Amino acid sequence: MKTFQSKIDIGVNAKKVWDTMIHPDSYKEWVNVAWPGSYYEGNWGPGQNVKFISPGRGGTLVQIVEYRPYEYILAEHVAVINADGTEDRDSESAKNWIGTTESYTFHQVNGKTELETEMNTNPEWGQMFADSMPKALAKLKEICERK
Repeated sequence: MKTFQSKIDIGVNAKKVWDTMIHPDSYKEWVNVAWPGSYYEGNWGPGQNVKFISPGRGGTLVQIVEYRPYEYILAEHVAVINADGTEDRDSESAKNWIGTTESYTFHQVNGKTELETEMNTNPEWGQMFADSMPKALAKLKEICERK
């Protein structure tokens, strides 16, 4: 596994960043910059499962490992979702993805928020996150600061 980090300062409080980040409608908007047409199904909360879905209906299933509102989210990828909705935990490509973790840390100072993301993943996926996550976070910042 290799770690890829991104960080952005957002001019609103952590609650607003958090709520905007995980609200289904605004999630689609900020993620669309990096992964067009993507969305999620499920509930963000401790022990919950969330499916990150692409327009082709494939994606990945994560389990929320840690959930501290307005402070921290840690999700672990536990399966790949095939276009027919089945979960794949056994194929070689799934095994290369399963175990990936992603975290979001919210640091609030003087009503502003520093959002830090960290992806621990197979190096073959790393460039995608290194290229895409800063764009997605810039869009999240734009959405948070315009509302």
